[in-house]
Amino acid sequence: MAMLVTNLSSSSFCFFSSPHFQTHKEIRSNLRVRKDVIFNRASLRTVSDCADSITTFDRSVTDANTRLRRFCESGNLENAVKLLRVSEKWDIDPRTLCSVLQLCADSKSLKDGKKVDNFIRGNGFVLDSNLGSKLALMYTNCGDLKEASRVFDQVKIKKALFWNILMNELAKSGDFSGSIGLFKKMMSSGVEMDSYTFSCISKSFSSLRSVNGGEQLHGYILKSGFGERNSVGNSLVAFYLKNHRVDSARKVFDEMTDRDVISWNSIINGYVSNGLAEQGLSVFVQMLFSGIEIDLASIVSVFAGCADSRLISLGRAVHSFGVKACFSREDRFCNTLLDMYSKCGDLDSAKVVFREMSGRSVVSYTSMIAGYAREGLASEAVKLFEEMEEEGISPDVYTVTAVLNCCARNRLLDEGKRVHEWIKVNDMGFDIFVSNALMDMYAKCGSMREAEIVFSEMRVKDIISWNTIIGGYSKNCYANEALSLFNLLLEEKRFSPDERTATCVLPACASLSAFDKGREIHGYIMRNGYFSDRHVANSLVDMYVKCGALLLARMLFDDIASKDLVSWTVMIAGYGMHGFGKEAIALFNQMRQAGIEPDEISFVSLLYACSHSGLVDEGWRFFNIMRHECKIEPTVEHYACIVDMLARTGNLSKAYRFIENMPIPPDATIWGALLCGCRIHHDVKLAERVAEKVFELEPENTGYYVLMANIYAEAEKWEEVKRLRKRIGQRGLRKNPGCSWIEIKGRVDIFVAGDSSNPETEKIEAFLRGVRARMIEEGYSPLTKYALIDAEEMEKEEALCGHSEKLAMALGIISSGHGKIIRVTKNLRVCGDCHEMAKFMSKLTRREIVLRDSNRFHQFKDGHCSCRGFW
Repeated sequence: MAMLVTNLSSSSFCFFSSPHFQTHKEIRSNLRVRKDVIFNRASLRTVSDCADSITTFDRSVTDANTRLRRFCESGNLENAVKLLRVSEKWDIDPRTLCSVLQLCADSKSLKDGKKVDNFIRGNGFVLDSNLGSKLALMYTNCGDLKEASRVFDQVKIKKALFWNILMNELAKSGDFSGSIGLFKKMMSSGVEMDSYTFSCISKSFSSLRSVNGGEQLHGYILKSGFGERNSVGNSLVAFYLKNHRVDSARKVFDEMTDRDVISWNSIINGYVSNGLAEQGLSVFVQMLFSGIEIDLASIVSVFAGCADSRLISLGRAVHSFGVKACFSREDRFCNTLLDMYSKCGDLDSAKVVFREMSGRSVVSYTSMIAGYAREGLASEAVKLFEEMEEEGISPDVYTVTAVLNCCARNRLLDEGKRVHEWIKVNDMGFDIFVSNALMDMYAKCGSMREAEIVFSEMRVKDIISWNTIIGGYSKNCYANEALSLFNLLLEEKRFSPDERTATCVLPACASLSAFDKGREIHGYIMRNGYFSDRHVANSLVDMYVKCGALLLARMLFDDIASKDLVSWTVMIAGYGMHGFGKEAIALFNQMRQAGIEPDEISFVSLLYACSHSGLVDEGWRFFNIMRHECKIEPTVEHYACIVDMLARTGNLSKAYRFIENMPIPPDATIWGALLCGCRIHHDVKLAERVAEKVFELEPENTGYYVLMANIYAEAEKWEEVKRLRKRIGQRGLRKNPGCSWIEIKGRVDIFVAGDSSNPETEKIEAFLRGVRARMIEEGYSPLTKYALIDAEEMEKEEALCGHSEKLAMALGIISSGHGKIIRVTKNLRVCGDCHEMAKFMSKLTRREIVLRDSNRFHQFKDGHCSCRGFW
């Protein structure tokens, strides 16, 4: 009997040691006393006590799990974690831990989630697929993606749901490479994927602009049989559109058997955002016929397409549809509608939409301000900007840049300065977009000092900042400063010059005729593949044209694969500047044969070429073609070209009558062209009549006074010269001094008349005296009338020798290697004596000299000039 009791007692300990694996019923069944067994009273009492203790412990286990689950069901995370911390390992079921982790994930409580994780690790729980999945989910939802990835590395998680969630969160955090890496691990783990997997991962490939990776994913999707799934197809369409592979996106769209409103909206918006608005609108029409219900996203995309393609009629129709569909209360609807009307130039409709909006936002104001800016209504834009503050709406970066762009376009410096003050008060100057817009505004308003201050105060700069300041200096005739900044950009090596940089700095090279520097930039462009950018190619051709390298410019022009109107116009203007009128006409005809129609600027360039080549009949013919065939109304520039053409060829009376019969009032430029003709053909009487009209229109322009004084001087009417000079002095006007410059071995040397500051002055003067002596030997006489002073012939001759262009040409010849072309630029028109001397120098030294004055190019070679006397 004692032995039996002892055995029973040991069995009871066995039951006690493993309570998780036996139920109350099992325990009591095992303790059931058989009829043939006899116990004494003490033995029965011992067995009874053991059974009661087991029953009590099992009830506590059940209570802990039940209470935890109830806490989880009620969302009481705090008490759940407290109870868990005082519980023993054997008290908690892994399924209960999954519930607690789910609550931590839903509450995004990383602190509590880590406590649960510590409990799991501290008590040695096995991380199976279920518990590991919940732990990974908790870390993912709480934003600790590093720990979530650690769990994925430790546990073999079979459900795609948890992989998808972590992939999506990694993508949201910007770790697209990590998301793709997890997808590859998912593939190698053999986890069965679903539609959401592919939808999620395609976004990561799209964000990384990994076209190759996305195409491989597309192939894997087709092999896996998910190609016909709607969500997968939509994600592939979005991927291809974001990477500008519109044709591929359209192919996926066409092959989709189940297209929903998202599919249609994606392809419409994709066409619009890729600059193919009309094709996007065509798809919208197909969508209408397909019976798919139009939603707000559809209408927003269509409004954007109508704005880009200026199809206001369709925009109005969709507007009506949207009102009937009750979308007019939606802010997105109103804002895009407002933007569409303003971009289409219908500001009246835009104003109606704006005023009727119940809740105008910063987006609404910005769209309206941008609309005013596009239409040149700067004062209204600035007024609306000020109204925003009164309404309690704070302008954002987009609003501020919009109003600054408006001030820039309309050269409103004072208004721009007021906006700048607002920026300072509101501490928005740190924003790089605002700073760049400020620089652009000051540059376009011609206030480069303020632009430079903004640039120097910027804590962070990007390549746009550098491009803006360099371009500003170029456009405002600070070519040296533009080139200096470009050199500084190269020295700092923080940013690499891009295509835009090249288009900003090349005009500076053109302005200075800095041929060598231009060639350096040309080399940089070719090494970086920027020549394929048409803007860069056009700027490069223009630079070589203005540096006098016409043949090189033509070679580059021929290399432009897709020429636009600007390309042709630049080359036509180049031929005109160099006096090759027939070549300009041939190129103009070639342009029209290529299907490119000329605009006003093209005709200005062509008429200029005719004028500077003496092609009167051709000039008249193209003037009439412009008016009658191309339906282009002549502007002041066109009329000025015709007057200049007539005046240069000696048709002064005809030019005068032409001006009198013009349908628009002539300005000083037109009368000035005739005055130049009077000087060429020495018609003092007509010049006096014309000069009075010019002085009346532009009384502060010293150039016209000087031109008339030169006409008198050449006619040796010195009293009249004195009278004009006195008139200039009484008005407080100052004549712009003539200066010339030449680039030699990367250094620019500048000369003014009578300049003796150059280190090579003695050599220059000796060279010029030798040339003058040779000219006299060969029968050339100095054209002393161009000295424009009342003095003895010897004094006049000495004055002529000191003209700045002669000094620059002389330095070029004595300083540069044999055979190198001499390139000189002058800010004023070259004088007749310098012109004759340049011809003689080219013959004497057998050097080609390219002289660019304020009016045209003169290419001297073997004693001849390309102008053929039309200058």
